[in-house]
Amino acid sequence: MKAWITDFMEQFGYLGIFLMLALENIFPPIPSEVILPFGGFMTTTSGLTIPGVILASTAGSLLGAVVLYAIGRMLDVSRLERIVERYGRFIRIKPQDIRKADAWFDKYGYWTVLFCRMVPLVRSLISIPAGMSGMKFGLFMLFTTIGTLAWNVLLVLIGAALGESWEDIASYMDVYSNVVYVVLAAGVVLLGYLFLRKRKQGKTGKQTVKARS
Repeated sequence: MKAWITDFMEQFGYLGIFLMLALENIFPPIPSEVILPFGGFMTTTSGLTIPGVILASTAGSLLGAVVLYAIGRMLDVSRLERIVERYGRFIRIKPQDIRKADAWFDKYGYWTVLFCRMVPLVRSLISIPAGMSGMKFGLFMLFTTIGTLAWNVLLVLIGAALGESWEDIASYMDVYSNVVYVVLAAGVVLLGYLFLRKRKQGKTGKQTVKARS
């Protein structure tokens, strides 16, 4: 895949970078950790400029984010609640759990979008829950742009600085990605534990009230 990506970018320049980043956001297996550093490297061997590569890559990323946001809007919370009402018992999720998650995202979602735009894999998928929660499109684009721009600038500059050794960044990004995935997995496990403990305490409290009455 790496060879295909780099060949495409060499052939189409800014347009190739734009299209690759748009696809990377819609199909996360396409790695921005390859596209962006190679784009930076291309500024040392072609007529491409660093500002141009950053602009093209950011525009492509935003297009992909908008597509996933629109998908999230089609999969709105009310529709998800109806699905949970029918099938949620198999995974012990209730419609009110969806509403609580949506309320949490309404409160912290903008900062979540900003942070997650700098996390591999999650940086693309975060646009879907943003759309599902009905996040205001203007603010979604603002925080998405800030996070995306920071990520793109960093990797493009690294690629330009490393030159022909631009591929070296991949090993460091793998370490960064693995660390982030471990932290995210631990966070999910912790939240799941707290959620189940709270639900168990709620059931225990109800049983105690019934016993007293």
